[in-house]
Amino acid sequence: MSLQFKTVRKAENKSFLRDLDEAVSRGSPESRAKALWHTTDLMIAGSFSDDEIWTFGEVVTRLAEEIEVAARAQLSEKLARFDRAPANIIHKLAFDDSIEVAGPVLRESRQLETYALVANACTKSQAHLLSISKRENIEERVTDELVTRGNQEVVNSVATNNGARFSDFGFLHMVKRAEGDSILAEQLGLRKDIPRHVFQQLIAKATSDVKERLLRERPEMAKHIQSSVTELAGELQSKFGPLSRGHLVAKRVVSTQHRLGNLNEGSISSYARSHRLEEVTIGLSLLCALPSDVIERAVLDRNRETLLILCKALNFAWDTTMALLFLGAKDHRITAQDLKDLENEYSRLNIETSRSVLAFYQSRKNGEVMDAPAPLQAALAAP
Repeated sequence: MSLQFKTVRKAENKSFLRDLDEAVSRGSPESRAKALWHTTDLMIAGSFSDDEIWTFGEVVTRLAEEIEVAARAQLSEKLARFDRAPANIIHKLAFDDSIEVAGPVLRESRQLETYALVANACTKSQAHLLSISKRENIEERVTDELVTRGNQEVVNSVATNNGARFSDFGFLHMVKRAEGDSILAEQLGLRKDIPRHVFQQLIAKATSDVKERLLRERPEMAKHIQSSVTELAGELQSKFGPLSRGHLVAKRVVSTQHRLGNLNEGSISSYARSHRLEEVTIGLSLLCALPSDVIERAVLDRNRETLLILCKALNFAWDTTMALLFLGAKDHRITAQDLKDLENEYSRLNIETSRSVLAFYQSRKNGEVMDAPAPLQAALAAP
């Protein structure tokens, strides 16, 4: 296309748009509606520059302000799937008080940026939030607002949306909202992207029926839990064999400290930094009210999630937790990147939910669970 032709076409478009703009102020309602649909169809079918599309948007916006809700809703339907729709008119439609108008673009328009969706979720109605929750893809920042401000229908909708991405904050907030809501708890537990430590916290708060269903539907998650602190059956002292005289002495010393009220985070930190595994195991066992073999597994397991949850439940500082992680690591070494990842994971854990998980573990340490042929099933099925 020659430069001269482009110049002529640009001039013609400007003249045409000026004529349309004048129709807004001089025309009747019928002529305005006719101009709106003609402009919209022309914009969708034509091949225009970004500047021209923006100008179309200005004209369409002015025309749309003069028409009834039903017509604006029809316009929203037309533009929701148009990937070059002017952002100015899309934003105008998205923030319309009528959900019939806002709904289509909130659900489908790719022209709505993350900041616009966040602002909409923060300021508009629950119906607007519900429409956003049904988008094909939802960024974490938007999901955070939906799970914070949304009502039951909104959070259930976003929980079942596989295109929604959740931050750790979003997942933990959903766990809290799932308390007493078996439908939401099950929907959340079935998400493929739920982190294992969040799944554990969800299980700790779920009803027995939900636990049973999630166990059946998520066998891979059940396997991870079975390898963690909920696996109460197994060999005692697997790494060090039978109890030694040193272990008995350590148990007597640490138990005396505990009885006198002197066993605390400082004691555990000192034991860990001195690589005194027996004292750490016994001390954490007393502080957590869990069997020593369960604590030992948590400290030595390559999957560090259980240890992090126990430390968070005890409200240990990161320095203490880090000492325990080094104690259980192979050759007492952890790479800088792995340590940074563990610190980030620890900072994201919630104290109250971690304590709920600990309480769940404590309630499952009795003999009938230890002797059960399927200890994990028994633990999850119990009320």
